[in-house]
Amino acid sequence: MKYTYQLLNVNIESGVATVYLNRPPMNPFNAQLVYEVQKCGQDLGQDDRVRAIVITGGEKNFSAGADLKDMQGLTPRDISKSTHNIQIAFSTLENIPKPVIAAINGYAVGGGCELALCCDFRYAHEKALIGQPEILLGLLPAAGGCLRLSRLIGPAKAKEMVYTGKIYTARECFQLGLVQKVIKSNTSVIEEAQKTARIYAKGPAVALAMAKTAINRGLECSINEALILEAHGISLCFATEDHKIGIQSFLEKGPGKAKFLGK
Repeated sequence: MKYTYQLLNVNIESGVATVYLNRPPMNPFNAQLVYEVQKCGQDLGQDDRVRAIVITGGEKNFSAGADLKDMQGLTPRDISKSTHNIQIAFSTLENIPKPVIAAINGYAVGGGCELALCCDFRYAHEKALIGQPEILLGLLPAAGGCLRLSRLIGPAKAKEMVYTGKIYTARECFQLGLVQKVIKSNTSVIEEAQKTARIYAKGPAVALAMAKTAINRGLECSINEALILEAHGISLCFATEDHKIGIQSFLEKGPGKAKFLGK
């Protein structure tokens, strides 16, 4: 099965789907790209060939966020509808039951930063620039930026980023905890993300999905409810072939030697 989108390119290799935003040079979001991000998230989440995902804007820029030309003349009702659509699209991406890594080159600002926040991890080239500059337009991040950013780096640091509209370097974002890995100039951030994704693609698919669900949803509920999620997740894992393989491999060969099937 080959995926065909207007504004996304998808390559699948060794269990890893690499998704490229394709509105060069800055990959701004319009209604079509928002729709395709949601559709792609649904498609890849259900595709058993795909066990990990890398999202990128290519070698030049990740995404500069909303297309400001499209925003001119919109009414509050129009904005409410478009904001609702992008929130749904990004939440779909966030809840893909597989590991997802954002590979960031160039600018990841506004909605581009918010897209990266939906991923499990963010790898950034050392020359990447990241931020939420909406306040400079008399707006606020409304595609999950305020919420996800504060949960990731804490409310005070998130407020500083949002209130000032400052654009941060990859190193600064690493220090904040926003970026997990900074890639040096002579190395491809996309290839580094793919390298990590291939490791996850060899892991126990159900256990990874249950762990992601427990962490993501656990942040939204009480500790008692979160513990129920963990208990439910491990119960499902006991019904998988990967669990049996993991136990047998551990007993015979020690830890870290299992060859999981993703079933």
